[in-house]
Amino acid sequence: MAFDWKQVRLLVFDLDGTLVDSKQDLAMSVNAMRTEMGLAPLPLELIATYVGNGVRPLVRRSLGTHADEESVERGLAFFLGYYREHMLDRTAPYPGVSEALEKLSGRKMAVLTNKPVDFSREMIARLGFAPHFTYVYGGNSFPKKKPDPIGLNKLMEDFQVAAADTLMIGDSDTDVLTGRNAGVWTCGVTYGFGAHTLATVSPDLVIDDLRELPPLLEGRPAG
Repeated sequence: MAFDWKQVRLLVFDLDGTLVDSKQDLAMSVNAMRTEMGLAPLPLELIATYVGNGVRPLVRRSLGTHADEESVERGLAFFLGYYREHMLDRTAPYPGVSEALEKLSGRKMAVLTNKPVDFSREMIARLGFAPHFTYVYGGNSFPKKKPDPIGLNKLMEDFQVAAADTLMIGDSDTDVLTGRNAGVWTCGVTYGFGAHTLATVSPDLVIDDLRELPPLLEGRPAG
């Protein structure tokens, strides 16, 4: 079935790697945690590959061979406290995101992320994006995280929009698989830190800049 851009009524966005470049603050918080636990820092690019499946998996993977349950709990507590204080030190919207959201503002929009929901809502509010999104759901909003479709299904129920009229936008295979598991259209963005995983899942649409999306949804070519 051909993608009918004009029929899309609901846009669901991932957060980290899609709307905001949070790589440095996440990495620095991970390394602060490792320092607290007597471990050497990890390269930023390596930590970035651990992002996307929620905070506990991030902490567990970042601790590597030291990730026994007691250490994970201790590391998680430190990470959450540190990250809350520093999550917007260097984090900013990707180029074009603010402009794209303004142009899309007449549409139904929401955020579905695996970041804890309180952090997500605070970040979105402090960046001035809150007016664009009717709902923001995080990794602890439901019993299961992305790529489970529970959050996306709830958003379609919230908005009373069918799967055929919904587009999931994200930078990683997790987002594409979430969309696929819910039966919705999927859009991968190539600028995020999970973009290297998109080749394995083939989104329905791939864009290099979020500003390409508004004209496409109006049936016009981007550019």
